[in-house]
Amino acid sequence: MAEGPDIARIASLIGDPARSNMLLALLGGKALTATELAGAAGVTLQTASSHLSKLEEGGLLSQRKQGRHRYFALADGHVGTMIETLMSFSATRGHLRHRTGPKEPELRKARICYDHLAGDFGVRMLDSLIAQGAIRAEDEALTLTAQGEALLDARGIDIGSLRARRRPLCRACLDWSERRTHLAGSLGAALLTHFLDRGLARRVEESRIIRFSPEGERHFAAWFPVGGDRESGAATPAGMSSAINRVQAAHKEAN
Repeated sequence: MAEGPDIARIASLIGDPARSNMLLALLGGKALTATELAGAAGVTLQTASSHLSKLEEGGLLSQRKQGRHRYFALADGHVGTMIETLMSFSATRGHLRHRTGPKEPELRKARICYDHLAGDFGVRMLDSLIAQGAIRAEDEALTLTAQGEALLDARGIDIGSLRARRRPLCRACLDWSERRTHLAGSLGAALLTHFLDRGLARRVEESRIIRFSPEGERHFAAWFPVGGDRESGAATPAGMSSAINRVQAAHKEAN
């Protein structure tokens, strides 16, 4: 008899089309009702309740009650990372569900993945932090450096409070559309929250799309320069002070 983690049970839970659609609907980070999840899965409410019970028993979902309503969410960030990784793996094997439309380019540009930024902007964020020496990448292990902690503290990200949390500070999450790694963990969540709380980006209703304002895109480019941005002098790892000054000024104005 095989020993170790029971991957067959998890695979069987995710493998059902209705349940996988429910998990994908929850990948946006919002808690949803059984009725909403039944609609996402295309099944009756009774059938949805059975699926939700199985997902909860398998440790993939958590549930909370508010009045007469029950809300379901992914159990934790590990579940979100697993789903995003499976999406990327499926894409590399040609297993795609083609549903193109006007929203698709925006989903690929910037979207929420559980509680952090994914898509082109998410990958760019991590690439830039690595190029700036703020994060050290060794295989799939990401570590915030002392230089990175000082840089982000100067930008108003409270690294000390993030370290005090139980979840990892930095985690690699494989991006399904870019097929490269973006930044998850409490730091990834805090960076997305920074843009949302200041009105520099917003989440599009009934979607995972994160839409940046023109000012938000300028703010993002100043924080996370990559390639041509550094060549054009927008900001360089050795000369980030002007970018930091602009960001700090915007931070004071927003507060």
